[in-house]
Amino acid sequence: MTAPTDRKLRVFLVAGEHSGDQLGFKLMRALREATGGGIAFSGIGGEAMQAEGLQSLFPLADIAVMGILPVIAKLPKLLARIKETAQAIIAAPPDVLVIIDSPDFTHRVARRVRKAMPGLPIADYVSPTVWAWRPGRARAMRAYVDCLLTLLPFEPAVHQRLGGPPSFYVGHPLIERLAELRPNAQEAARRSSEPPLIVVLPGSRRTIIRRLMGDFGGALELLAREIGPFEAVLPTMSHLAAEMSDRVVNWSIKPRVVVGEAAKLAAFRSARAALAASGTVTLELALAGVPMVGAYKVSRLEEPLKYIVRAPSILLPNLILGERAIPEILQRECTPENLAAALADLTREGAPRDAQIQALSRLDALMQLPDGDAPSARAARLVLQTIASNPAGASS
Repeated sequence: MTAPTDRKLRVFLVAGEHSGDQLGFKLMRALREATGGGIAFSGIGGEAMQAEGLQSLFPLADIAVMGILPVIAKLPKLLARIKETAQAIIAAPPDVLVIIDSPDFTHRVARRVRKAMPGLPIADYVSPTVWAWRPGRARAMRAYVDCLLTLLPFEPAVHQRLGGPPSFYVGHPLIERLAELRPNAQEAARRSSEPPLIVVLPGSRRTIIRRLMGDFGGALELLAREIGPFEAVLPTMSHLAAEMSDRVVNWSIKPRVVVGEAAKLAAFRSARAALAASGTVTLELALAGVPMVGAYKVSRLEEPLKYIVRAPSILLPNLILGERAIPEILQRECTPENLAAALADLTREGAPRDAQIQALSRLDALMQLPDGDAPSARAARLVLQTIASNPAGASS
């Protein structure tokens, strides 16, 4: 599809946090390529989207809030930004509204816009976790989402079963980075050499880090007693580096703290095994072929949520594989003893390690797009198709 000759297509994008900003800038680039440049962008985004030409209505930091207490503290500002965003869309109607992740913010914007402009096409990039909890959201989304672009291959079937909006798997952005995740010959040799390299990933949020660091440190001490010497590497981000270094001072097995994406991926490519908090990093490790133990702890206040969470797993690789190939050690079971025992099985040759490696090798086939498309290119095509199927949207 190409843009009309009389004017550019107008696309309003709303991203709510850093991960959405990363998806957003790639989508903008793919849309510009697909239309031959006949497109104009507006909306809310971070540094990456702004570098692609978006003038953000307000700073992304105003709405990039996670956790119950931080959200409550910023609730008045968040509500004001929701209203402001919806009003900006209604005042200058685009050809399509694309909301990207952060459903607590973006879906509220979409509902306001749909009420005021019923004919405006709305695409949602990233599915809420309806497969884990609050499944009723899927059916509710039909009222204000015309096209749902999912990152996980099982999600379209979930939405179809739950009565959700038309949904399409567009591919996870990690499948565009397999070359960065896979070891070369030297790194592959390091995986099998001694002493083994163990990657330790206690999370990227301070609340999770605080809950897991003690158990992870204790697990490394017990692991050393079980398997002998090993090298531990703890990748982190620059804003957490000082805190991580302080927290490992008293560990008997002190990991080497490395900072940045390149250092993290280098560690993955040479690692024998990993101990990781639940999150996207487990999918990175899985695609890199690193056997791992997954761990997670929530607060006592949040623990009762486990009774309403329906997901068969908390780890993305396990959900995609449809089996618990990766051990999950959670809450009261998340102790140094349990973590060390599970990790020891993965550092040694044997059935547990072989079984997990074999399971992880199936991810490529499950996650790759059938025609070899890049996720952003497929997402762009679907956004343009959504516009085409609602040609009068901007004038409604």
